[in-house]
Amino acid sequence: MSGVAEIVSQLESSVKAVMLGQEETVRRVISTMIAGGHVLLEDVPGTGKTTLAKAIAASIGGVNFQRIQFTPDLLPSDILGVSVLDSRNATFEFHQGPIFSDILLVDEVNRASPRTQSALLEAMAEKQVTIEGNHYDLGDLFFVIATQNPVELRGTYPLPEAQMDRFAYQCSLGYVSVDQEMEILNAQEQAHPLSRVEQVVTRDDLLIVKEAVMEVSITPALQEYLVRLVAATRGRAGVKLAASPRASLNLLRISQALSLLEGRDFVLPETIQSLAPGVIGHRLVLEPDAQYAGRTGQTEVLEIIEELAVPV
Repeated sequence: MSGVAEIVSQLESSVKAVMLGQEETVRRVISTMIAGGHVLLEDVPGTGKTTLAKAIAASIGGVNFQRIQFTPDLLPSDILGVSVLDSRNATFEFHQGPIFSDILLVDEVNRASPRTQSALLEAMAEKQVTIEGNHYDLGDLFFVIATQNPVELRGTYPLPEAQMDRFAYQCSLGYVSVDQEMEILNAQEQAHPLSRVEQVVTRDDLLIVKEAVMEVSITPALQEYLVRLVAATRGRAGVKLAASPRASLNLLRISQALSLLEGRDFVLPETIQSLAPGVIGHRLVLEPDAQYAGRTGQTEVLEIIEELAVPV
């Protein structure tokens, strides 16, 4: 475990050197990645969403990084790939799209049409794509970081509930403090910190880490507490659509991964509680009355945490 913890610590330190003032978010995004999940970053422009994805990819040796800018005219074939006729031998040759990558940055995911958004569903759930009846494996490291702007609604298509459920964790970077923003200015005075990022871990290292995540222990009582947190969203007043069992599995895996990053081989209740709003909140659909009252998925989860007794 100590050797595995050293691997993720090196990756975390490399990314934090670029993402000044975002230490907690960096740790949680990396935790989601090594847990096998996908991340939705919802924040205003200029807060470093794209930089975060690039910093992670640049710190890992042997990975294929791709970026897709979602626009209203983007087609599913622009993501998955297309078969092109080879006139020399009168056969079709398949050309892979950018989804065939280890780390995929989907910028402004809510700007593409629902048809194009749906091209990600199978890939995110099963790490494979089906094209013209053929199945293509995307690899064990396949990781999606999607971004969207929470305030600009013109020309956007809100993600359907099924796609929101594919994201294991949702978070925001937010604005940094004045002192931290001064650090960012000083760090970029000569060149962008991304240009100085070195590969500190390898693709094979991360595959070892992903296997080690499964070895982090959780007591039966704490596992039941985790499930009850998710189940409490079902039948709750004001909640129209509750969290699925996929939320329970994601919360378990990311809790194990975050515990590993924190140097432990066991899960604590505090770890589950800190992750629950980001894992469960975005999956909830609230009734109109609850929305008008200013309630959100995350506030519902925070209330549930206060209501449920923690096992001893």
